Amino acid sequence: MAKVYVTCRVFPEELERLRAAGHTVEMRDAPGLILREKLLEKVSEAEALICLLSDRIDAEVIEKAGKLRIIANLAVGYENIDLAAAQAAGIVVTNTPGVLTETTADLTFALLLAAARRIVEADAFARSGAFYGWELLQPHLGLEVHGKALGIVGMGRIGTAVARRGRLGFGMDVLYHDPHRNKPAEAELQAKYVSFEALLEKSDFVSIHTSLTRETRHLFDRQAFLRMKKTAILINVARGPVVDEKALVWALETGQIAGAGIDVYEEEPKVNPGLLKLQEHVVLVPHIGSATSKTRRAMARIAVDNVLAVLAGEAPLNPV
Repeated sequence: MAKVYVTCRVFPEELERLRAAGHTVEMRDAPGLILREKLLEKVSEAEALICLLSDRIDAEVIEKAGKLRIIANLAVGYENIDLAAAQAAGIVVTNTPGVLTETTADLTFALLLAAARRIVEADAFARSGAFYGWELLQPHLGLEVHGKALGIVGMGRIGTAVARRGRLGFGMDVLYHDPHRNKPAEAELQAKYVSFEALLEKSDFVSIHTSLTRETRHLFDRQAFLRMKKTAILINVARGPVVDEKALVWALETGQIAGAGIDVYEEEPKVNPGLLKLQEHVVLVPHIGSATSKTRRAMARIAVDNVLAVLAGEAPLNPV
């Protein structure tokens, strides 16, 4: 049967399904990113590859993969894969859509609330022993969330789920910008379609849910931050390079915007040193948008389902 290579640690029960089907499975059992040399070595013999969004599957990798039949990406996005090269080589590419929508929306709102109400700072303060009792002018006064304007950049499934939490849970006015109008969200949530510039100028919270394209890379640059309210908070759980991190650090340091909640980074896993120094209204987490046991298990199951289908000569469930 086929040889399957997995670039990261995956739930053992999912790998057992591959072995039960007669396939040979090799999993890289180590934290962090796979070394380029190791990826090139392992892919040369594999017929199926299960990989991460952080694994760069470019033309060189695909050229090396003479036996490869499927690349199963453990993510909704697939910008890490050279689709043209894969198609030319007859390799199927799949992703894991749908299962992480609500989980990622939950994390978005967790970051929004944590940054607005300075939860991380307050937690550190309480643990330090510096809390001596309630005061009217406590050191961690935050920003209001209820009833404020929530701007969504990218009104797809995740953006809509975030808008739903804001509108129905916190009575927020929802503004959105997207290449395509989302009429169902407008009807359900009274979401208002506006230009990107208007969204920046009117929103108290700006939440990014767009994909990474040539047009969206550094969409949030210094000029974008200059349009935002000085009391605004930026949330990014989409793709790091959508935000120019140097510009973001500048905006935070100068008070051009009030804060940020960041899950993804421009040069991931590297975090801009300027961001690391900032604490007030700034919350940083290590790309955990989909990181619940239920969701990550579902992602692994979908990837394995796709591999099993293609290796059995069937159509993939989630082709991109």
